[in-house]
Amino acid sequence: MVLSLSVSTDIYPRFPRFGAGRLTKLRAQAVSRGPCAEVARELGLAERVIAAAPEDRDATALVRSERILASVCEAVIGAAYLAFGFERVAPAVVEAFAEQVADALAHPVDYKSVLQERLARRGEIVAYRIDSEEGPPHQRSFVAVAEVAGRELGRGEGRTKKAAEQAAALQALGDVEEPAALAEAAGG
Repeated sequence: MVLSLSVSTDIYPRFPRFGAGRLTKLRAQAVSRGPCAEVARELGLAERVIAAAPEDRDATALVRSERILASVCEAVIGAAYLAFGFERVAPAVVEAFAEQVADALAHPVDYKSVLQERLARRGEIVAYRIDSEEGPPHQRSFVAVAEVAGRELGRGEGRTKKAAEQAAALQALGDVEEPAALAEAAGG
């Protein structure tokens, strides 16, 4: 909550011409699991978790998990907020996530929305289904299918259902749009 609020408070006045939807997507991408794990690594939180682990526990496997590192990052931000308050913590959070915000601006990855908009212009609606999931709970792999009227447009794989759906949408966009239009729609 503190992470999202800090980044939102920063980006809203910086991008007054962006609509609420675009600002929400920007913030969501910048503070999602991957970027949180990146910031945790940059701040040395993985090493701190390993050092703080009880002697009879090896925390090395824990800190290899993007989900765990992202959770640790958010917990540290929450603890800092409780100790120092929002006014002191927000600028540090904004600074720590500046690169992630810049990357989200330069490389938006919401292919599902782009595909939905393109198909809507043709009067079509995309639906996603998870075709398969494999692996243990901590290391799942999902395959998603993007379909229009029962016809498969794209298939994608990812470590989360959302990531698999995004990959399926990206593949579908390759068939729906010309490559130049795809690059423009994806922000590149």
